Amino acid sequence: MTIVVTAAFSPKEGAFDQVVAALSPAISEVHQEPGCLLYAIHEAPNNQILMIEKWESAELLDAHGKGEPVKRLNAALDGLLETPVVVTRMTPIPAGNPRQGIL
Repeated sequence: MTIVVTAAFSPKEGAFDQVVAALSPAISEVHQEPGCLLYAIHEAPNNQILMIEKWESAELLDAHGKGEPVKRLNAALDGLLETPVVVTRMTPIPAGNPRQGIL
């Protein structure tokens, strides 16, 4: 069963571009990890950066969380965030068209 994750980053005042710069190298690295189906950042209207992820399994997501790209990302974000990252794991509830009914 796939796992969808959101991670909300709240940059400190004036640090938005620095947070994007810290996140960007990690994205390329994580795209190469086993089980990564989606790993993308989006600008939210409240000055947050929302990362949306999709993984083949919880086990591969757990391995990602312990990996070097995440360690480097956490170090790069040190001092740039107003609050800790809010991470939410979700499992799909298929409905409607199979192609459009799940992320």
